[in-house]
Formats: sequence, structure tokens, C-alpha cells
Amino acid sequence: MNSMPKGNGQAAARLILVVEDDQTILEFLCEILQDEGFAVEPRESADAALEFLKQSADDVDLLLTDITMPGKLNGADLANLTGDRWPQIPLLIMSGFETPESAGIKHHASFIAKPWALGQMLDLVESTVKNHSVH
Repeated sequence: MNSMPKGNGQAAARLILVVEDDQTILEFLCEILQDEGFAVEPRESADAALEFLKQSADDVDLLLTDITMPGKLNGADLANLTGDRWPQIPLLIMSGFETPESAGIKHHASFIAKPWALGQMLDLVESTVKNHSVH
């Protein structure tokens, strides 16, 4: 038996802001998250993600970001700005090189190392969104 979201599917899908500069990984992540019933907002840089957050932070249920990426901001900067300005948004960090601690992320964040397994990523997305549901 399927577990339906409260409201018998009437509730809007949870929105994940996915920030990854590798186009292949970004497309793959968005595809698997959409297959799981999430809405996704893909961005290829932390700078672009911040612009989206300035307009739509109230709609975002999870920030999923890589740490290392080009631009003025990296994923750690984005996570810190998000935690400062929009503490209601849970943070999920992925990296093949750093950890949230080594990157200087000062807010609580879930972490997954690259390369990650599909099931591991989906479990972590689910638990991070659920454990932070306070709004």
C-alpha cells in the first residue's frame, strides 16, 4: 500500500533547489528527485541559486548543493547565506573533496560524499526534509 502525502495528493510537491555545476550530475539528480515526487529547481552556480532564493525562498523545502563550483560564491558560501537568511530551509551538502566542517559551513547540514549511491542520496533527501519540517 502506498503512503500518500497528507491531503490525498492535493499538497504541492516539496521543492528542492539543486545546485551543481556539473551538468550531467545536475540533470541526473533532478531526474531521480522528480521520479520520487519532488519538484526541483536546478541551478548551475551558487550565484544563480542565491538569486532564486531571494525571489522564492518561502517555496524551497531543501537546498541540495555541491561545495566546489565556479562563481563568486561556492556551495559553502551559499549554505551559510541560506542558514543566516532563511533558517527554515534544511541544508544537504555533497562533495567529493570537502566536508561541511572543512568548507567552513557554520549551520547544521546533512552531508553526502561523492560518489554517492542512488538509494543513499534519496534516503538522505527524505530524512533531511522530514526532520526539518517545522513550518
